[in-house]
Amino acid sequence: MRIIRASEIGSYLYCRKAWKYQRQGVASENTAELAAGSQIHREHGRAVMSAGCLRIAAAVLLLAAIVLLIWNFGAQIL
Repeated sequence: MRIIRASEIGSYLYCRKAWKYQRQGVASENTAELAAGSQIHREHGRAVMSAGCLRIAAAVLLLAAIVLLIWNFGAQIL
């Protein structure tokens, strides 16, 4: 049994002819646009990854600031 992917279902729902051509292995005529779209997706993926790393760094710095604040108050009391 052949595995059906979500992109194939999307292709079928969008245009049955496109789906049929894709199954037959007919090359797309808009390869430049497809390549540009792939590049945009890669850049977006990098931006999302960068934002996630910055979020983790911010959480670590916030935790360090809280620990230092508690340590400072503890040192003043003693």
